[in-house]
Amino acid sequence: MLSFGLEEDPMDEKELKEMMLEQNPEFRLLHAEHQTFEKKLEALKAKSILTDEEKVEEREMKKHKLALKDRMYQMMNDFRKTL
Repeated sequence: MLSFGLEEDPMDEKELKEMMLEQNPEFRLLHAEHQTFEKKLEALKAKSILTDEEKVEEREMKKHKLALKDRMYQMMNDFRKTL
C-alpha cells in the first residue's frame, strides 16, 4: 500500500485518517473539499466529450484536489509525530 511519506507505525493510515476526521476541524474541511472535487471530476469523466472550458476546469480541479491531498497527508504526518 502506498503511504505517501507516512512513516511506518502501528496505527495504519485509515485509522489515522479517521482520528483526524473526528478530532481536527481543518482536516474535516479539507477532506470535504477534496470529496467535492472528486464528485465533480467523476461527473466530468461521465461525459463523452468535454468542451475546452471543461478541460481547463478539469485540469484546475485535479491540481487543487492534489494540493488538498498533499496538505491532508502533511497534517497526518505531523499528527503522527505527536503520538
